[in-house]
Amino acid sequence: MDTLSLNKGEKRTIVLIDQPELDLHVTQDADSVLKLFVFDFHSANNILHIDHKAPHCTTEIYHLAFLHDADTVHTHTRVHHDIGDGVSRQLIKFVLDDAAKGEFLGELVIRQDAQRVDAQQTNRNLLLSKTATMRTQPQLEIYADDVKASHGATTGQLDESALFYMQQRCIAPDEARKMLLRAFIMDIVEKVPEEGLSTFDSRLSTKDLMVTIDRIIEQG
Repeated sequence: MDTLSLNKGEKRTIVLIDQPELDLHVTQDADSVLKLFVFDFHSANNILHIDHKAPHCTTEIYHLAFLHDADTVHTHTRVHHDIGDGVSRQLIKFVLDDAAKGEFLGELVIRQDAQRVDAQQTNRNLLLSKTATMRTQPQLEIYADDVKASHGATTGQLDESALFYMQQRCIAPDEARKMLLRAFIMDIVEKVPEEGLSTFDSRLSTKDLMVTIDRIIEQG
């Protein structure tokens, strides 16, 4: 397990790509800000555990799994609001082709003393084949009264009406499909800062990331 502590007022952005066994535990002190990006293009097991131990912490988790063949990604997020006045946002997306499998378990806990917390958890999934499978299990435990907490999860296919509309405008079916896939993932990718970022084991830029994603889309 990798552990990380954010000090009072500290701001940290972390980008992790294709970590096959990720077990990350982050503890945040007052007024700290964590932006965590996790990208998986092959099989992986992810445990992301975030603890708010002081007021006014902010956590943003962005996760994209884009899988082919028989690859499998299990992702378990644990966001624990132990103290009030915190904010957390989770945006989790899976794109599954061939016989790929995805599993997301989203654990959100708001303790009794954690008043005025604002927490959102969103999971969106695309199945590109009849043999791809996705399992989603949100777990919300809310013990405080004065909070804003929401979650939403959807799993479906590419929008057939959008594909038809684009083909009517002379866009080839393969190109239309690629355009819709890019649109689906861009709200995560565009949040990665433009400058090179220090990750646990490499440096990258948004451009590098899009080159990787475009290569995967082209292969599909």
